[in-house]
Amino acid sequence: MSPEPEAAAVTRRESGPGHLDVDADTVGRDLVSLVLTVVELLRQLMERQAIRRADQGDLTDDQVERIGTTLMMLETRMNELCAQHGLRLEDLNLDLGPLGTLLPDHR
Repeated sequence: MSPEPEAAAVTRRESGPGHLDVDADTVGRDLVSLVLTVVELLRQLMERQAIRRADQGDLTDDQVERIGTTLMMLETRMNELCAQHGLRLEDLNLDLGPLGTLLPDHR
């Protein structure tokens, strides 16, 4: 059973298969949400990798400081971008059905 797209965002045209009517009011926000979701996923992966490398002693103190500062700045910027587009970071966490959610719940 495949999930149906939200009726407000995408609907099938009566004119034939393969044609979609895209709701101009939501397509921009949906695209921003998708892009921010990918960026947040990558940010969290980089954060976990940095923690793992720091715990293993692979990084100098200076590297740990720079990575920590960079990740904090990126998180702040993500919050700003979400606010600009009327989103919360929680809104970016896609539900993958039986697999759970895309982003870990560590906040």
